[in-house]
Amino acid sequence: MRDDPRVIEQERAAAQRRTLRVVVAAQVLGGAGLAAGVTVGALLAQQMLGSEGLAGLPTALFTLGSAVTAYVVGRVSQRAGRRTGLAAGFAAGGLGAVGVVVAAAVDSVPLLFASFLVYGAGTATNLQARYAGADLATPATRGRAVSVALVSTTVGAVAGPNLVDPLGGLATSLGLPALSGPFLLGAVAYSSAGAVLWALLRPDPLLLARELDAREGAGAAPVAGGGPVGTGAWVGATIMVLTQVTMVAIMTMTPVHMRHHHHELGAVGLVISLHIAAMYLPSLVTGSLVDRVGRTAVAVAAAVVLLAAGLTAAVVPGDSLTLTVVALVLLGLGWNLGLISGTALVVDATDPVTRPRVQGSIDVLVALAGAGGGVLSGVVVAASSFAALSLGGGLLALVLLPVLWWAARAGETTVKPR
Repeated sequence: MRDDPRVIEQERAAAQRRTLRVVVAAQVLGGAGLAAGVTVGALLAQQMLGSEGLAGLPTALFTLGSAVTAYVVGRVSQRAGRRTGLAAGFAAGGLGAVGVVVAAAVDSVPLLFASFLVYGAGTATNLQARYAGADLATPATRGRAVSVALVSTTVGAVAGPNLVDPLGGLATSLGLPALSGPFLLGAVAYSSAGAVLWALLRPDPLLLARELDAREGAGAAPVAGGGPVGTGAWVGATIMVLTQVTMVAIMTMTPVHMRHHHHELGAVGLVISLHIAAMYLPSLVTGSLVDRVGRTAVAVAAAVVLLAAGLTAAVVPGDSLTLTVVALVLLGLGWNLGLISGTALVVDATDPVTRPRVQGSIDVLVALAGAGGGVLSGVVVAASSFAALSLGGGLLALVLLPVLWWAARAGETTVKPR
């Protein structure tokens, strides 16, 4: 006999509210850990390696590490639920941050590279948490649910870069290199985020979503393999991959570009903090737009904004702090539009049984794209210029337009409730 739909709806809504509160708390902490590598990773590598061409390696390594972690967290979540997968991922990110600090202290490049790989686990887990916010959401509220998980990252992620100078002072007082200071914060932040999720994410949103779906379906247990995965999931993946490549490539080399034009480390931290704010802070508005005007319209906006970011970064004078801020804010906003619209498409096209596996696989592609963007960014700037890198990134985002045109004609970007 089917359970009363009103009872199930009330239970789902109550659990969703609790889940979002816990996810918000964890993401505030996780955002602080995320900011360390973004702000000073390239500068630390340049200092230790003495090469601008290799300055993009840290971003490449921690995004590569995030690719591996995205796969692992997806598989663990598939079997044991979001709580176990996310807590383990954040714990690994904290361990990687500790490794970066030790590597900088002993001037060990191999340990630095290995630690950045592990540190990337925190980045992947921070992104995977957005799915936990959407597991119990209805199709009409998924964009907003994803946005709540993302916007809560803003607090820690924006505060982190602005603490570069005091954290550098703290590191120096401990006998450590100044650029390792932000990773001290990263270690504490990631570890704390994992502890919050492990202790408080009960009931597990993914496991409860499966149970409620089974009860709605006359009490039948879900099929082990889950339902078919819609093509919309891969359209969403394409959106996220292209926005990630563009964002990572330009963002990675911005601190190095600014230092070449004699900007102080505090100015670099300000630019990156505003960039990260633009990545996450608009999420509540973006989520509402995704739910109201549609996934496709928001993804088209992402392509246009990323093109504007690339053009702006390519033409502004390197000594202009204000215009550099404008370019990086546009870059963050374009990424936000692409991530939320793409994520909503992925959730639309999957069910609670298949979702973690598919999401993990897609986030692997997104992370690998970021790794490629990180590696190539340093190579392109060393061989050409920061302007060429920025222009190329902006033009790459336009590839979204034919993909979305095809998807719209095929009817693959409409909401399919699951």
